Amino acid sequence: MADQDAQTPVGIEPPALSVLRWDEPPGGPAVVLLDQTRLPAEEAELVCADVPALVRAIRMLAVRGAPLLGIAGGYGVALAAARGEDVDQAAELLGQARPTAVNLGYGARRVAREYRAAVGSGLVPEAAAVVALAEARALHQEDAAASGRMAQYGLELLAELLPGRGGYRLLTHCNTGALVSGGAGTAFAVALRAHRGGSLRQLWVDETRPLLQGARLTAYEAGRHGMPFSLLTDNAAGSLFAAGEVDAVIIGADRIAADGSVANKVGSYPLAVLAKYHHVPFLVVAPTTTVDLETVDGTSIVVEQRSATEVTEFTSQPGAPAGGGGGGRAVAPPGTQAYNPAFDITPSELVTAIVTEEGVISPVTGVGLAELCARSSQVTIS
Repeated sequence: MADQDAQTPVGIEPPALSVLRWDEPPGGPAVVLLDQTRLPAEEAELVCADVPALVRAIRMLAVRGAPLLGIAGGYGVALAAARGEDVDQAAELLGQARPTAVNLGYGARRVAREYRAAVGSGLVPEAAAVVALAEARALHQEDAAASGRMAQYGLELLAELLPGRGGYRLLTHCNTGALVSGGAGTAFAVALRAHRGGSLRQLWVDETRPLLQGARLTAYEAGRHGMPFSLLTDNAAGSLFAAGEVDAVIIGADRIAADGSVANKVGSYPLAVLAKYHHVPFLVVAPTTTVDLETVDGTSIVVEQRSATEVTEFTSQPGAPAGGGGGGRAVAPPGTQAYNPAFDITPSELVTAIVTEEGVISPVTGVGLAELCARSSQVTIS
């Protein structure tokens, strides 16, 4: 894949990112990923020819982001089916690769169900594998369509919450663009829609420690689109609020519990507290596949704890040494223990609104979330 220029001139739309695709080379089917651990320095693809390879890619964050993980889970099950392997085992392995991201298990289970139904109807495994691949592709297309609807709903909500603004100054956290989606993304897609319409004044991009998804990935995507953006360290956000430089916070989600509690990249909860204190809207943009009505509340969400080396070492490929000992340069004394949760939980009372492809929930309540999800066939059910 050729390197992209750091900036794309305004008015010239860059080519779409090929983030995840199904391929059938002579050696057999494979799931091909844009390796996000190597961005922004290099656009390189990672070929996953079997489910264990895909699981490794998920754990090392070569592929990441709730909606895209759901798509990866679906294609992973289709890959197992095409290889004649145990589909249920593949779905279980994929679902456990990153426990907080509910979309991953959803995508894997959905495609596995279609495969089992096809076999149960009398299809031979080879024909059932074709059905599984079709379902994975359908999930991919649905997510792309959902991204567009969320962008529109989100932009309309900004206009309602911030009337008369000459341009929005939006603060975002982690990465929520095309790198996490079948389309333009979730929260980032709203900012991109505003940019294309001439209503984005500034995108504040949180660096997002320790793996720098904001610095490496969101800045990369914003630059491709010629968006006005500035990068800041996570702990500098408070000074922006104090200076009145933030009109709204807009983030994604990895899981939304039945009570409206939101699990997202660690550092999201402090932003919600800052936003509440400074009377700034705090918006969560996520598809209904990220809603898990079987998780009762935020305390029931399993938060992934990642390797201490991501904090105690600095590596040229953030995310790659997921198992520890990744050969990075030590920045802490030997034997230093680290607290490294991948996510934190924001309670619903700190969330101004949740924007989904089915509409907006505000105020955020369990009843409102259940009613909205009832209108969607995509709501997560085990």
